[in-house]
Amino acid sequence: MGGKNMMLQLVHLLGVLVCGSQAALQVSISLNKVELSVGESKFFICTAIGEPVRLEWFNPQGERIVTSRRMSLHTESSRSRLIIYNAIVEDAGIYRCQATDASGHTEEASVVLEIYQRLTFRDVRSPQEFRHGETAEVVCDVISSPVPVVVWYYQDQEIAEEHHSRYQVLANNNLQIGEVTKADEGVYRCEASVEARGEIDFVDIAVVVNVPPVLSVFQQSFNATADYQESVTFTCITSGSPDPVVTWHRKGQQLEPSEQYMFNKLDGGRSMLTIRNIRQGDSGTYTCRATNKAGSQERELFLKVFVQPHITLLQNVTAVEGNAAMISCVADGEPLPDISWRRAGDGRTFADGDKSPDGRFEVQGRHGKSVLTISGVQLSDLGRFDCEALSRIGGHQKSMYLDIEYIPKFMTNQTIYYSWEGNPVNISCDVMSNPPATMLWKRERFTISAEATANTRVHTVPGKSVLEVTPMSDRDFGRYNCTARNNIGIRYQEFILAQADVPSNPYSVRLSAVSQRLATVTFMKPDSHGGVPISYYLVQYKEVGSQDWRDVRSHSVQTTVVLTGLEPNTTYEVRVAAVNGKGQGEFSHAKNFQTLPIREPSPPAVHGQRGVGKAFRLGLVKQDDGGMPIVEYIVKYKTDKEEQWMTKLVPGANDFALLQPLQWNTRYEVEITARNVKGLSEPAFYQFFMPQKPNITESLFSGLGLGAVVGLGLGALLLLLALVDISCFFLRHCGLLMCITRALCSKKTATSGKGKEMEEGKAAYLKLPLKEENGKESLKPDTIEIKVHGDNSIHTKPDDSKA
Repeated sequence: MGGKNMMLQLVHLLGVLVCGSQAALQVSISLNKVELSVGESKFFICTAIGEPVRLEWFNPQGERIVTSRRMSLHTESSRSRLIIYNAIVEDAGIYRCQATDASGHTEEASVVLEIYQRLTFRDVRSPQEFRHGETAEVVCDVISSPVPVVVWYYQDQEIAEEHHSRYQVLANNNLQIGEVTKADEGVYRCEASVEARGEIDFVDIAVVVNVPPVLSVFQQSFNATADYQESVTFTCITSGSPDPVVTWHRKGQQLEPSEQYMFNKLDGGRSMLTIRNIRQGDSGTYTCRATNKAGSQERELFLKVFVQPHITLLQNVTAVEGNAAMISCVADGEPLPDISWRRAGDGRTFADGDKSPDGRFEVQGRHGKSVLTISGVQLSDLGRFDCEALSRIGGHQKSMYLDIEYIPKFMTNQTIYYSWEGNPVNISCDVMSNPPATMLWKRERFTISAEATANTRVHTVPGKSVLEVTPMSDRDFGRYNCTARNNIGIRYQEFILAQADVPSNPYSVRLSAVSQRLATVTFMKPDSHGGVPISYYLVQYKEVGSQDWRDVRSHSVQTTVVLTGLEPNTTYEVRVAAVNGKGQGEFSHAKNFQTLPIREPSPPAVHGQRGVGKAFRLGLVKQDDGGMPIVEYIVKYKTDKEEQWMTKLVPGANDFALLQPLQWNTRYEVEITARNVKGLSEPAFYQFFMPQKPNITESLFSGLGLGAVVGLGLGALLLLLALVDISCFFLRHCGLLMCITRALCSKKTATSGKGKEMEEGKAAYLKLPLKEENGKESLKPDTIEIKVHGDNSIHTKPDDSKA
């Protein structure tokens, strides 16, 4: 074909040369027929002879070709190159190159392009995964032209459908495996061939069978107690291929590792979730989820958390007296606790459904809430109430305070006050209220200013207001009103300020215990104190016939007064008057009495006490002296075996008599007579017994008081310490004495006479007794000399004075 074209071109050229006329337009393409594999690239050159003005290419569809992504044109004056990149099957056909001259004459040439598909495996994945039990289709997408022949191999053996009922090669060359199992896993070979070209190729495909997770649990329900640092561990056992991933979920949220949640995975497919520090909120359902490529499976586990009762709501309550009060107590816990109430004032308890006998207290509760209702609240209900929540896990108690608001209450019993002109008086208005009341004073519908005026002044403290009134005239006496107000209500109390008077006279004046020098006056209080408390009583007395009254004031408001310094055998007149702030009242009727004449004294009262050694102490208590001082006491005493009395005179001012020396183991009889200038009293009798003679120790300490015994004990202790210090001085060269000696010996300059003797080489001696051991002297002789020389050396030697 190519040779023929060349001949035509030569003939045409010769004609042109021979004729000498204008050359004819001719077109040729470098190739006439081309076979091209899909994906390959090719270019074609079109050449025109003559004088073409335009060279164009046309595709098999007759469309003029323009430069694009896969086709490119490069045209010169008489030459054009068409390039086809990455050929596809659709590119096959006849391509024409057309040349056009100036006169519009066209010539063209063509080339046939044949496209074939080489044996190609398209996007064959390996491995290919399938779910256990499903129908698996192993994809082997292979193309070629002509259509290839596909054969499948498994374990180096061709898969024949007649031998493997579960295997089937589909029309699309894919291998279908029915109800695939884990045993079907392995490498499968897909082999394709094109006999026309002798082309053959294969691809190995790994088949993986995924088994869905299988999940089981040892224990599904768990119990724990909150707030006891307890932990709970859930365990799930999983199997599957590939190994499932285990996650834990709660309330739709996946749990993540934290201080509370800890995850562990052990051999054998065991996955564990540990919940630490169990709290109330941890109660509920937990989900164990196992997931792999073949699917997922879930199991639920349940955690029941027992929680100690906890009171979450209990507030103080304020109620109005007479109204109802509702006190709520809310508690949670697992299980829900039972709630009861206790009134702290009297310890009375109320449980759910209880009602007090008077019907005022009632308790109703439900689902962890209890309401204590108090009807007709009284002030006695004021105070603390305890709420207790109790379950088999434990209990919790809280307290609240019931505050009661009430209208002001006046606490003042005195509503009438007395005073007189110029004398200030405090009218007190005491109020108890909640909330605190404000108080005002009024007089004849006019409010008394809190600011001080000429005769009024108001002093107010919480719960009390005092109106100080200084009456200046009769107008200031009368009615005063105290008004107390709070947000509950208002109350009024009226006070009367009346003019005071002096007290009336006391009455029933009587004399008792009249003696030579003394008399006791008693009387009855006056019927009226004049509106002002009595300050004291004035008792006046005088000798009958005298005009000079003597005054004696009572102690406070006592109605008994003792008159002293009276003369014996004398008649007196006495009267009594009461005195208050207003002044002195009238005297009572005068009462006469006569003191007793002087007489012999009464015998003294006697009590005894053993003295020191052979002595006995008699205590003398003066009785009635007969109106004259006791001059002396005459004490006579003797043994019960003797007839002769011994006499001892004791001055009347003394209150004891010391009898000595007495005999041991002897009973004594005593007669004591008191004497004044009038004569002797009757004798008083007394007996005592002298004990047996005591031993030396008792004799030694019987005369010593407590202070003396303590002094002797301290002296003995100091002596013992001195002996121990001396022993330390000689045996261990330590102790207080050694410190003093070293201090003395270390002095370089003498400041005393002894110092001078030491400088002169003379010795100073200290004679000290030695401590005895077991009743014997530890060293002989009893004293030892400590000699301190001027060179600060110390020498000791026994005292030869006793040798």
